[in-house]
Amino acid sequence: MSKLLLIDDEADVQYSFQRIFDSPDIELTTASSGEEGLRIIPGLKPDLVIMDVRMGGLTGLETLRRIHHADPKLLVILMTAYGTTQTAIEAMKLGAYDYLLKPFDVPKLKEIVFNALKAASDMRQVVSYQPLLEKEDYELGIVGRSEPMQQVFKLIGQLAASDATALISGESGTGKELVARAIYHHSNRSQKPFLAVNCAAIPEQLLESELFGHERGAFTGATLQRIGKFEQCNQGTLFLDEIGDMTPATQTKILRVLQSGAFERVGGNQSIAVDVRIIAATNRPLEQAVAARQFREDLFYRLNVVRVHLPPLRERREDIRLLVNYFLKAFAKEHQGAPKSIAPGVIRALEKYHWPGNVRELENVLRRALVVSKGNAILPVDLPPEITGLGSAAGIPGTVSLPAGEGSTADIAAMARQLFQWARRDPKLKLIPAVERELVIQALKETSGNQIQAAKLLGITRATLRKRVEKFGIQRELSIT
Repeated sequence: MSKLLLIDDEADVQYSFQRIFDSPDIELTTASSGEEGLRIIPGLKPDLVIMDVRMGGLTGLETLRRIHHADPKLLVILMTAYGTTQTAIEAMKLGAYDYLLKPFDVPKLKEIVFNALKAASDMRQVVSYQPLLEKEDYELGIVGRSEPMQQVFKLIGQLAASDATALISGESGTGKELVARAIYHHSNRSQKPFLAVNCAAIPEQLLESELFGHERGAFTGATLQRIGKFEQCNQGTLFLDEIGDMTPATQTKILRVLQSGAFERVGGNQSIAVDVRIIAATNRPLEQAVAARQFREDLFYRLNVVRVHLPPLRERREDIRLLVNYFLKAFAKEHQGAPKSIAPGVIRALEKYHWPGNVRELENVLRRALVVSKGNAILPVDLPPEITGLGSAAGIPGTVSLPAGEGSTADIAAMARQLFQWARRDPKLKLIPAVERELVIQALKETSGNQIQAAKLLGITRATLRKRVEKFGIQRELSIT
């Protein structure tokens, strides 16, 4: 649950916030003055503070100074009814995350608040990189004991001890943002802001303004001056995800910041100095983009001071079992229950799959399996068909699932042809034992573990069924009583 503190001396504003953020995911606390807010913060430990600029007693600006002196990582959003003045801009320079104009637009308010809560979570949740998961209470972790991941861990430690610019490369879903956050959390900037910008998710015409801010009147709709992420993140760390999607104009400005530590807002001519560490990430081969003149060569070398390459999951299959255990424990913690067990056949299927979506896909597959599983264990039947091979000639050899219900001779013949296609692709596949094992599992599943009825479905005796259950280890896998 996220903790939100509202500091405003207007009862109507407090009432409005209580209605807008009436959610089980948000705990809203209100204070009527800056002095009261400062007294509440140490005990409450809010994730985000929203505060009026003009209040009786301690002003919003002075309250902001004191908040940031006590906790530089606590994000503060300012509200003002005086959008034409420079008060809100001064607040941004003092380190406010953003500001809102009264009366505020509710959808815009929610968007800014939820983005700020996400940024606050990124800053406060420590990303650990212990290869053997020596602690069981990790909120977030980069998991793996394979040799490629050992090299990643070493680089994270070296980067955390320096202030060097880093470039993280790897396919989508490999965990590039987790690596960036691990570098930040273990660096000497860990008590300063960390902000992430997805360069591919922001429209081209808005990205430059998002990063560098803009002056009033810089373009149509720019009715107020705006502070960008670089100014907000001064003395902190800025993570630029998918940097290969930047336009040439934005690339030029990024290069200047790296070279001189200064930039101008969009539509401005005043040079603004900042001290920001940049960590960039890309799933595109930037060397090829440089060769095709789609990415500036000088910027590439400025970013590529230390390269951290994250291997795809298919190149570190020995980590899959560890990742499965990690995710199952994490899901159990989310739902405040005990982790489900997992059948050996599931691990075998997961280790054979090619994982185009990498670790993110594995996480989603396990979430799905938890939803559809009916017992205390995740079974092969709970996995998506593209992993088990059900109904797909491009499936995974070695795990055969047959559809429930009656089938004609033609249907059985079609399935047999598909089975032989798998066998030709995998000489190690023992076809008859694999099919026999899955038939026994399906029969027991259809009869809720009733061995007498399952034996009748299979056309064998109960004694023969028991021998097959023991031979294939099905009793242990299904936890049949």
